[in-house]
Amino acid sequence: MEDKILETGVISKVAGPLVIAKGMRNVQMFDVVRVSEKKLIGEIIELRNDVASIQVYEETAGLGPGEPVYFTDQPLSLELGPGLIEGIYDGIGRPLDVIYNKFGERIPLGVDVPKLSREKLWEFTPCVKVGDKVSTGDVLGTVQETPVVLHKIMVPHKVSGEVVSIKNGSYHVHDEIVVIKDVSGKEISLNMIQNWPVRKGRPYLKKLAPKAPLITGQRVIDTFFPVARGGIAAIPGPFGSGKTVVQHQLAKWANADIIVYVGCGERGNEMTDVLQEFPELKDPKTGESLMKRTVLIANTSNMPVAAREASIYTGITIAEYYRDMGYNVAIMADSTSRWAEALREMSGRLEEMPGEEGYPAYLGSRLAEFYERAGLVECLGSDHSTGSITAIGAVSPPGGDTSEPVSQATLRIVKVFWGLSSQLAYRRHFPAIDWLKSYSLYDLSEYFETNLHKEWPNQVQKAMALLQEEARLDEIVRLVGVDSLDYRDRLTLDVARSIREDYLHQVAFHDVDTYTSLDKQFGMLKAILKWYDRGLVALSNNVNYNDIIVMEVLSKIGRMKYIEEQSFEKEIQEILEAIDLEYEKLEKESGE
Repeated sequence: MEDKILETGVISKVAGPLVIAKGMRNVQMFDVVRVSEKKLIGEIIELRNDVASIQVYEETAGLGPGEPVYFTDQPLSLELGPGLIEGIYDGIGRPLDVIYNKFGERIPLGVDVPKLSREKLWEFTPCVKVGDKVSTGDVLGTVQETPVVLHKIMVPHKVSGEVVSIKNGSYHVHDEIVVIKDVSGKEISLNMIQNWPVRKGRPYLKKLAPKAPLITGQRVIDTFFPVARGGIAAIPGPFGSGKTVVQHQLAKWANADIIVYVGCGERGNEMTDVLQEFPELKDPKTGESLMKRTVLIANTSNMPVAAREASIYTGITIAEYYRDMGYNVAIMADSTSRWAEALREMSGRLEEMPGEEGYPAYLGSRLAEFYERAGLVECLGSDHSTGSITAIGAVSPPGGDTSEPVSQATLRIVKVFWGLSSQLAYRRHFPAIDWLKSYSLYDLSEYFETNLHKEWPNQVQKAMALLQEEARLDEIVRLVGVDSLDYRDRLTLDVARSIREDYLHQVAFHDVDTYTSLDKQFGMLKAILKWYDRGLVALSNNVNYNDIIVMEVLSKIGRMKYIEEQSFEKEIQEILEAIDLEYEKLEKESGE
């Protein structure tokens, strides 16, 4: 009887997703417990003497005082191993497709299925041999997880020694594949599964300064506000301004090896879009389906609120696991505002002293805990490979007001701010990233000079200066009309409009325009700026302004974005030549 009391507590109060239980002296913070006979999954978030506050990740309707709470003596953990890619999981890492196939459309309360398939066989190819010395992070062998992802089976944390036996062949994830003898002579049997507590960051050798950009194919991002590979970025914006579409675009086209997409409290139809689109989309690098390198975590707005908090940690833990293999991972969190709302609800139910707007006082530190797990690192293991996690979080401030606590806490942490504008969205200018409010603190000019063109940083600076000048001139035009401007200023307004409409405006659903390589971006911007520079010279040579703004080449500049990549080099050369020819013709006519 005494043993039973040690193994269970008793519910004393139920308040929505918060359950208070007594008799919990033998548990620790963040231990997982099973609540009531339904075995609902919960996590301990506060301990006072023998009273524990439990955050329950499932519907608590029908629970009442007196029901048991079962201890597991384990923190909330993930099974990491082959089979994660192409999977779709809920906030606490349960595979939703497996649950659907087994139980139908409704997730039963307390359901517990293996996070990795125990039926599937994987072809294991060893990378070490008997007698080799190995330590944490060393690659023992590989499994071809999908046609585009080679899964590396690594030595788990705190394990090292000599390989006693290793065998190739087809195995289940739980089958023994390697035996290692440690320094004490104890033999350790290893399979393909690693268990890892989601709230704890996976270790690495050292963090490195990011030097290369995450190339997204989105012109406004790559040109003006690039994010470094291993960097952190935020996309705040009001409802309907295109946050989710921007994140979908980044997930589709960014040059990351692995994508982890966390739908954290967003509407179900947005996750449905991802589920329907990604399997059909062809990866431009591999020609395979985009899902072959994607992991989805779905915790939509109609799922239990508390599980939103876990979903962020679940996603970043999976990202860290693939980072440790030497991959470049991009994690999209959509949206951290919904995650913060879950924190606010739990904090309110715990009767904690509220911070600004009712959010908990520790909101900033919790956000920082998530974002600081991103970065470019030198991984553990004898090969000293590098891997990276680029974290991109959407923020949904009410009414687009970025002075609210979640936006402000995020801006103190991130180095890239892609501020979405409702005015641009209403004008149907997408991506609606406001070039006057957004910024990137990563200096990647050296990379672009070396790998793209030494003129690129100057072009970018010049284009941004023209857009800022346009904003100043617009104020004058609104007061006294466009006729009050001289022709040079009017030409500035024309080139700024061309940069906005022909360059920054990008159609996500157009087969060609959806993605633009860096070479094409350089060529497009070069053509627009060349037309402007030649225009200034022509005006000083008494060429009529009205002749400049009706040049035939302008229609070709407007259609540059729809030129396919393979024929762009040839066609942009023709456009640049046409600019010279038409200006020469105008100057000759004005001279005559």
